[in-house]
Amino acid sequence: MISQLRLYSDGMAGRPATKAAPPFGAKLAELRKLRGLTQPQLAGELGVSLDMLIYYERRATNPSADFVKQAATFFNVSADELLGHAVQTKRKSGPPSVLEQRLAAVRQLPREKQKLVLQVLDTFLRDAQQAKA
Repeated sequence: MISQLRLYSDGMAGRPATKAAPPFGAKLAELRKLRGLTQPQLAGELGVSLDMLIYYERRATNPSADFVKQAATFFNVSADELLGHAVQTKRKSGPPSVLEQRLAAVRQLPREKQKLVLQVLDTFLRDAQQAKA
């Protein structure tokens, strides 16, 4: 019993996980550890039971929106970041570059014509690589 209490007080409640945590749980655990918090401490901060926090860190694939929002606020991160979604970088302002404009025009072509453009581009790029070598 004392050894179990020691495990809980060290923030290592329960037995070790046998499979990888879902992205949300892995990120939650990572942020908790970066803050130097144990599982019981974070459970107290977020107002959930220790068992619920362990569930969120190890098994939850669909955490409640309220919990995600609360945890994101606590850790000062976006909900997307906490859920493991790729964070998009801001695009530069202004009109698209000439290359982006050309690529958009190629996307509008029929598939067969796109293939021809790609063959020409591939040939040009291959020749450029060989010239470097």
